[in-house]
Amino acid sequence: METVARRRWLLCGLLFCATALSFLDRQVLSVLAPKLMAEFGMSNTEYSRVVFAFVLSYTVMFSLGGRLMDWLGTRLGLALSVGLWSLASAAHALAGGVASLGAARFLLGVGEGACFPAVTKGAVEWSEPRQRALAVGFANGGSAFGAVIAPPLTAWAAGALGWRGAFVGTALIGLIWLAAWLWAVRGVDAGPTQERRAVSFGALLSRREVRRLLYARFLFDPVFYFYMFWIPQYLSKERGLSLREIGAWTWIPFFALGVVNVTAGGFSDRLVARGWATRRARLAMMLGAALITPASYLAASAPTVGSAIGLMAVLMMAHGVWIANFITLIGDTVERHEVATAVGLTGTSGGVAAMLSNLVTGPVIDQYSFAPVFLVSALLYPAAWLVLAARGEKS
Repeated sequence: METVARRRWLLCGLLFCATALSFLDRQVLSVLAPKLMAEFGMSNTEYSRVVFAFVLSYTVMFSLGGRLMDWLGTRLGLALSVGLWSLASAAHALAGGVASLGAARFLLGVGEGACFPAVTKGAVEWSEPRQRALAVGFANGGSAFGAVIAPPLTAWAAGALGWRGAFVGTALIGLIWLAAWLWAVRGVDAGPTQERRAVSFGALLSRREVRRLLYARFLFDPVFYFYMFWIPQYLSKERGLSLREIGAWTWIPFFALGVVNVTAGGFSDRLVARGWATRRARLAMMLGAALITPASYLAASAPTVGSAIGLMAVLMMAHGVWIANFITLIGDTVERHEVATAVGLTGTSGGVAAMLSNLVTGPVIDQYSFAPVFLVSALLYPAAWLVLAARGEKS
């Protein structure tokens, strides 16, 4: 049993590294945005369209990729996903303008779209029910640590190798992960969902509890996309930071997210072990998180860079608690063979909202400032919680 337990956590560790890599690869552009915008002569509106290209393909592939992961299984499906997005990351180095940069982002989204459905599926399959939230939170928590290392690593790589070399470097890291994954999953039982079972989008969408999950993610996902793609630009435009200074500050909110994301699921597991209903435990943790997200609005008017970053870290800590329990709630709600598809559907819902909000974000920033965006981001998590907690949802 000890050998089985060690193998499970080894696989969860590789899932952690996969989500870390996915956020490292996507964050390279946001960190380099001020430099690339200057080199290619991009406005905030044009940059928002480049981001839109990623979000578009990522959103579509969240659902299609999730269904593919349920059909192929985590072992093969995740290998294909990481391999594709690593090649897409390398393609950024060939960009010569807005159009080619957008094309590379689109391909990156195609590859990364299946990552989180696959990782969640693997964490659910390879963990014991009593540790489900902990395993899901840990595996998905790698995303935050990818975002933590992205700013300083990208700033260093761009200084040493140029911005094109920074993209090539992350692609090589992806290929190293792929080799480790193929070695680690040899002979591993895919778990009780090893057989290929068709999952119907229509059947999932017909359930009210699944639709509520989609509505909630439509509300809160734009906040995280804003933090992921626009904070370096905010620090450059509103706070006057250089690329090196952005690298020195931007990792802090994501570090806070990572620490909380990895541990937050375990707290709701403990509540369940003490006799709480599963759904009640998840929602209680999410309510606590939602109540502190208004700190995001204060970041826009904070007197110093340090205090602004601190307030952003509060928002990201709240997001860590929220997302760990939200993703686990999906696993609690659907059957195991439906997990990746259900996670993918919610991701598509959030991605559609992010696409729409991103197309508005650039023009709003160009015409006004970042303050209206921070204001809206302060209200969306409480609204999403109300959607999830509404009466009539399946327990």
